[in-house]
Amino acid sequence: MDARWGWCDGAAMKLRLLALMVIGCSAVPVVEPSDGGVEEVDAGAELDSGVDAGIDAGVRKQANCASQFGTVLTNAFGRIDGTVVAVVPPGEPTCAIINGDHVVVQVNFDGGVHRMVINVESSFGDPRIRMRQLTAPLPAPAFEAGWHPGLRLDYPSQFGVHSDGGWDALTLQEAATRVYDLVDVGAPISVYATSSGGSFASSAHKVHRNGNNADGALVLNPTSPSPTWLLFHFANQTF
Repeated sequence: MDARWGWCDGAAMKLRLLALMVIGCSAVPVVEPSDGGVEEVDAGAELDSGVDAGIDAGVRKQANCASQFGTVLTNAFGRIDGTVVAVVPPGEPTCAIINGDHVVVQVNFDGGVHRMVINVESSFGDPRIRMRQLTAPLPAPAFEAGWHPGLRLDYPSQFGVHSDGGWDALTLQEAATRVYDLVDVGAPISVYATSSGGSFASSAHKVHRNGNNADGALVLNPTSPSPTWLLFHFANQTF
């Protein structure tokens, strides 16, 4: 037996086993990719814990993250209206369904808590996400807690914004920090996103430019006269 590990002492062994259970080294973490499927990754895969270290000083917005989720989202693009339960940084090991390159905003409405999965890093080409803020009214229907499928959202036609200027190119940590800082636990929020429904009816994805009147976005203070919109697109998208 390798003496470096010090497994010979029975009490030490129990303590080490307990530590392994706490940090999850004895299990394979589950990571949800951007298209809504669930895949297993190697137990030794490194998660970007540095993101959390840089953004949760003070209030931990992931502290009360849910571990059980509703399943009312259908296979559609639409808008989720609800209340923020938690903001989960990429790679957060204390919350259910670890995700290494998305911020997860957990939103509660009458169907339970659902996961809004926001991509903050591209998996190809320039990895930096493009992000911008603007102020605009919330389109009809008015804010009402629940899932509203069948709506439309298009950055150019509705906001007059295009890919050629006015966007901040942000690294994963920069983008995660900005979303984490701007989204408040307990506040109302609207999220334009796409759900696959079925076995993935607890989550909504594609909170970014998609085209075809299905652009994703976060809307802060949606019940106010002047909500703040957070828009996202990838470097290879032109519109």
